Amino acid sequence: MIDGLLVGSVYGLAAMGLSLIWGVMNVINLTHGAMIALGMFGMYVLFGAITGHPYVLLLPEIGVGLLLGVVVYWVAIHWVIGRPMLMSLLSTFAVNMIIIGIGTAVWTTSPYNVNFNLPGLTVGSYTFTGNHIAAAVAALILALALDLFLRRTRPGKAIRAVSDHREAAELMGISSTTVLSIAFGIGIAMAIASGALVATLFPFTILSGGTYQLKSFVVTVLAGLGKPLGALVAGVLLGLLEGAVTPFMAASWIPLIEFTLFVVVLVAFPRGIFGKVAA
Repeated sequence: MIDGLLVGSVYGLAAMGLSLIWGVMNVINLTHGAMIALGMFGMYVLFGAITGHPYVLLLPEIGVGLLLGVVVYWVAIHWVIGRPMLMSLLSTFAVNMIIIGIGTAVWTTSPYNVNFNLPGLTVGSYTFTGNHIAAAVAALILALALDLFLRRTRPGKAIRAVSDHREAAELMGISSTTVLSIAFGIGIAMAIASGALVATLFPFTILSGGTYQLKSFVVTVLAGLGKPLGALVAGVLLGLLEGAVTPFMAASWIPLIEFTLFVVVLVAFPRGIFGKVAA
């Protein structure tokens, strides 16, 4: 259960990026999984080249993710904002396939791992992996930082204003296109950061991001849109669910349980458990 809680915090961080983009610009970002995979391989490359502490290497990854997100926004997203959602789905899916294609050519689909281990924490007869604890703490810090950014800073308040009512925000002098590009960049940065953390926990391939993208959809619907800390809580709940069922049934049953929960929440709580309409 505790392992599930720790891993669930990383699920929550991954979902925060998806939730932010979906909530602010009503775009379902199908590049999300590919960006998580880029975060994994970014950690692998940086750790191999610099051999620094992985959690310090998060900072340059977040910076690169922010810039990459802004570039992807202007290349593939800006032109489909306000158009039928199918266009944004196709646009982001195309970017997703480009990233996976390039990644497969560079790294193939063989598994990789980041060879780094922190001392564990022993409580009674149980030992909890140090990497899991550190990743959970890092995810919590990033989630709180994003929440403070959205609530306390001028750019964060502008993002919230555009999310609530884009036309009214523009009448107040806010450049919605600039705000949307920043919001997309932050969402991609969160996805890459979560991938970097996952890389310190499990082996991965260029296709691994797809699994976490599906979990991010479940978490986002569970939490509701525009709730960064809500996504973190929902991710922890999903991790606890996985930890609770794993001792009693095969891991292959977990996706079935998660997507059953997905359907139940859509039907029973269409606004998410924290109240924001899930578009």
